[in-house]
Amino acid sequence: MTATLEWLGTATFRLTIGDLVIFLDTYMDRVSGAPPIGLTSADVMKADYILMGHSHFDHLGSADIIARNTGARIIGSNETCRVMRERGVPDGQLVASQGGERHALAAGINVRVFPSVHSCTWILTDAAADEDERGHTGLTQTERAAQPGLIQRVFSLASTPEGGAILEHLRSQAGSLTDGGPLVYLIETPEGSIFFQDTSGCWTGVLRDLSADAAILAAAGRPNVDGEPNQGSMARFLATEAKTLGARTVVIGHHDDWMPPVTSAGFDMEAVRKQLAIDAPGAVLLAPAYLEAVHLL
Repeated sequence: MTATLEWLGTATFRLTIGDLVIFLDTYMDRVSGAPPIGLTSADVMKADYILMGHSHFDHLGSADIIARNTGARIIGSNETCRVMRERGVPDGQLVASQGGERHALAAGINVRVFPSVHSCTWILTDAAADEDERGHTGLTQTERAAQPGLIQRVFSLASTPEGGAILEHLRSQAGSLTDGGPLVYLIETPEGSIFFQDTSGCWTGVLRDLSADAAILAAAGRPNVDGEPNQGSMARFLATEAKTLGARTVVIGHHDDWMPPVTSAGFDMEAVRKQLAIDAPGAVLLAPAYLEAVHLL
């Protein structure tokens, strides 16, 4: 039972295991300035399940379209299910999860759901993948809200044509202003297990008890480790996750220029490859282009 993965931009992937088609996030219909993926949500005619990492628009966007067109069931947080219900997805296609659940997807294929944490979007960062970042620890939510974060960058562009297009796009997409409580997934198959995460954050106590043959990780913003900003580089954060999971294959999402000019291109994948060689030398890093199918298991 072969497992293949296609990257569809941002943190969205299409995972095919035998005849089973699983979307990991669904955000493909992006702002006009983003590089084209070659596939839109309206093009998707087969999907059995959607595993939703969290409820922001750049993850949940177009899940309602794919669910309506294919009948796919959506596994996600209560907030994800609330947004989908408001967008007309029937209750029978919504599977609310908080972490701790195991769902059967097909004969011999299950998915386990675990709680996670979102990256620190309240810190504005353009750090390189191998650049250490320090500080910002021990702050209250009020103090965090006073930091210049991603939302401030978006709204600072509101008076520009690009910023206006982004805000209009935001209003048109399915999504929530809150992350809804991020989730991570461990997909269990007869050939091995696949870990999926769509934002750069983790509870180390959760990851420590998991094992995965393949890990799909996320590289955007300042990573969040146990509720505090990562003290170090993005490359080290990703390599530590891979090492903790014992992953032999690693794929990284959420590193492309998905919302210019707020985001930028040029993520240094080689910095991650070098860090993996140090911290998780048995792991192989795959860097597929959009719609390029790679074998995970």
